Amino acid sequence: MAFSLPVISSIVIFLFTFISLSQSIPFIILHGIGDQCSNRGVKRFTELLSNFSGTKGYCMYVKEMKELRNGYNIVGLSQGNLIGRGVLQFCAGGPPVKNFISLGGPHAGTASVPLCGSGVLCIIADRLIKSEIYTEYIQDHLAPSGYLKLPNAIPSYLEKCRFLPKLNNEVPGEKNSSYKERFTSLQNLVLIMFEHDTVLIPKETSWFGYYPDGTFNPVLPPQQTNLYAEDWIGLKTLDEAGKVKYISVPGNHLGISRRDMKRYVVPYLVDKASRKRSIENDSGVQSKKIEQTATTIDKKTSTKAIFEGSSSYFWPSSIKSFVAELLGLMEEPLPPDT
Repeated sequence: MAFSLPVISSIVIFLFTFISLSQSIPFIILHGIGDQCSNRGVKRFTELLSNFSGTKGYCMYVKEMKELRNGYNIVGLSQGNLIGRGVLQFCAGGPPVKNFISLGGPHAGTASVPLCGSGVLCIIADRLIKSEIYTEYIQDHLAPSGYLKLPNAIPSYLEKCRFLPKLNNEVPGEKNSSYKERFTSLQNLVLIMFEHDTVLIPKETSWFGYYPDGTFNPVLPPQQTNLYAEDWIGLKTLDEAGKVKYISVPGNHLGISRRDMKRYVVPYLVDKASRKRSIENDSGVQSKKIEQTATTIDKKTSTKAIFEGSSSYFWPSSIKSFVAELLGLMEEPLPPDT
């Protein structure tokens, strides 16, 4: 399988298999830009999911795992959601993905370079990168450029952006029915949006919502976008079948609490029979069974964000180096973070 995002080749995947007495299938976690398997936020998140679900974890690639042959679930974090969708939509002959749980995924794109911040350097870098975002140089060197979608530059986006237009089946005359076929094979698509997300612009991209072509206002709900209305990847098909859960939680980007993990993530990692008894399929609203289960697991479940302080909030050194070079602030690449 081939991907256009430069970062894909370096993404490491967490694999978790349930203990032998469980009937659940395995699941994997795909982290976001700037994170690593060993980073505090990701490590803490995976450990908590392991504790909540009674799972045992391994770190390997999907196609190398015999344990996945009967299917698996994906939990995506930020940019990792696009990697996960690439695995699902682009890879023929791979093991089937059952449930896709997305936390803060830029599914419809983002209109600003993510993770830098609000400082003067970031503002300058953002404006400069936007002006050159669809050039070959930027597309080759800056991973987020593969999903940066500027509403006022749609023709250039469709022609030059190397990843998202393909992933979302947006390019006129180049629609691939197999992407839609594989995407609609999901049993559940759980889209979690963070109400105070300042990393993804707009935050509604986590639900496939976005700006209309040609303007930055208003933000369209997913059902009013062309991607949904014309069903380019099968989102409408899944939604009409009651398989899409639109969930909003408090917090900034990836700032999910233990309580919300148990309420919105864990139920989709257990076996199908248990999930069917616990979830109201038509609305994504958790039933009393889930509330009771979450309370039983931990009556004092914390609402503190799991990823608070995670490196997911900041640019990794490779991107910092690239931006500094782009702005002419240095002649040699920065040394890697220690």
